[in-house]
Order: sequence, then C-alpha cells, then structure tokens
Amino acid sequence: MPTAREALLNAALAALGGLPWSAVRMVDVASAAGVSRQTLYNEFGSKEGLARALVRREADVYLQGVDRVLARPVPPVRNLAAVAEWTVAAAGARPVLRALLTGSWGERLPTPRPARAGARASAVPAQRRADAGVPSPADLLGLARDRAASVLSEGGGGEDVLRSCEVALRLALSYVVAPAPSAADGHWAEPESWRPTTPTITSVIETIFRVDTTSPRKTMP
Repeated sequence: MPTAREALLNAALAALGGLPWSAVRMVDVASAAGVSRQTLYNEFGSKEGLARALVRREADVYLQGVDRVLARPVPPVRNLAAVAEWTVAAAGARPVLRALLTGSWGERLPTPRPARAGARASAVPAQRRADAGVPSPADLLGLARDRAASVLSEGGGGEDVLRSCEVALRLALSYVVAPAPSAADGHWAEPESWRPTTPTITSVIETIFRVDTTSPRKTMP
C-alpha cells in the first residue's frame, strides 16, 4: 500500500492527465489521495513543493528503470540497447519525464522552480531532497550514461564504453524529440513489453558499441 506521500504524488500525476498544472488544486489532490489537505502541506509545504517532488520522482523512476534493465544477464550491447529503449518508452509514456529529458516544459506541466533562497528546510527528508532541485536534461542523461558505463565497462573499455553510452543515449533522445511514425498517435506500449521503435536503433547502437570498443583507431562511425 502506498504511503501518503506516494498517494499524493500519484494523485497529482493523475490530475495532470486532464488538467494543466495551473488548474490542479491542492484540495482536489488531497481528496483524490484520501488524505487531509493538512497532510499534503505537511509533506510538500506548498504547490511549488509538490511540483518539485513530482518532477524529482519522475527523474528517480527513470534512473531506477535504467538500473533495472542494466541488471539483466544479457550481452553488453543488448544492455545498452535496452537502456536506449527504456529511455524512449518511458519518455513516451510519461510527459513530465519527457520534459525533464528535453527541457521542453509546456504550460500543462509543473515547471520545477527552485525553492526560495533562505526558505526554511522541510522537516520531511524526501522533500528536502526535492527542494534541492532537479537535474537538468544534461545532468539526467549524464547520470544514465554513467550508470550504463559502470556496468558495461566491467570487462574493460573505460572511456570508450563511456563514449558509446553517451552516443547511444543521445540517439535515444533524438527519438524522444522526433518520434518515429509508429508513434504518431501519441501512444506507446507499456515499457515492460516495449520493443525497439525500429530495428535501426538497435542496429546503430550495436555498430557504435562494436566500433568504439574494438577499433584500434577508436573512431566513431
């Protein structure tokens, strides 16, 4: 059973499915979560605090997904392709995450404004973390890249693997920014059952990884 905090974040995210963030009311979020409005304010402090927490959670969901696919016992190149696939699928299914990865925030979304300078720190540890700020697109992609490189370089490769991971994730991000025709209706399958947007994305990643980690000249394709 989710905690009150998780229930409130779920309710806020669900509300965004039908309303712009400016029209989402704290009292309605509390009601949908089955808790009092005071509980909501105790957890987040304000609507801005709720926005920061919601965006922070989306970043965490993405990175947890990266860790999950990297844990699969498959060849390194398949792991790298899986990270790219997860990036595209998760961004397609989660508008807030898509904005985090691209830096494109529309009026319907909770733009993550930083906490006021000098504001009293929240008594809730998770909120203090959220109030500290959310990663920029480059920061978030860098965190995913470093996670992938850490796992994939266990057999050697070092900087070459890091570069391969960087290129693969940027390739994935290009699919997020400009989806393939198969996503024209705006709907994506659930990430757990998703397959590559096209065989091309996996093929290109295989080429990147093979050339960057085996070529004596270490020249990118």
